[in-house]
Amino acid sequence: MTPSPSTSESSCKGTVVSTPESPSWQIKLLYDGNCPLCMREVNFLRRRDGGRGLVAFVDIAADDYCPEEHGGIDFETAMGRIHAVRADGTVIKNVEVFRQVYDVLGLGWVYAATRWPLIGPVVDWLYGLWADWRLRLTGRPDLETIRQHRQQRQRQSAAAGRCRLD
Repeated sequence: MTPSPSTSESSCKGTVVSTPESPSWQIKLLYDGNCPLCMREVNFLRRRDGGRGLVAFVDIAADDYCPEEHGGIDFETAMGRIHAVRADGTVIKNVEVFRQVYDVLGLGWVYAATRWPLIGPVVDWLYGLWADWRLRLTGRPDLETIRQHRQQRQRQSAAAGRCRLD
């Protein structure tokens, strides 16, 4: 693949991906596409984005998810806590992701109170509980089982040149 002058190339386990040097998105949201509650939130945010491309949505559960293209956040880390990558390459995680994504979409007021000294730490703590229990609460197997199934699928599709995380 020959990139145009305005793109750069990066490699993910043999797959060359061409990406714009100046992305049109302001923040890239890494989400678990197999989590039903996560998908409700992502679908809401997509509607709010309204096709403007302000937020790039990246499904970490996709077998071809490539950490190198998304701030170096590997699958297991992304499954543990929500992450996002700002256009400048800065990686953020936890409730700060929601604060910044909502700000980008003009809904910053929704999470504004989470910046306050008394409320913010409580919300951060509650999110930590949610993140620790998310798989169990949504009726999914533990992370190790999910990881093993993912690696098995990746091995089966390795001939297709997809990114592999194992």
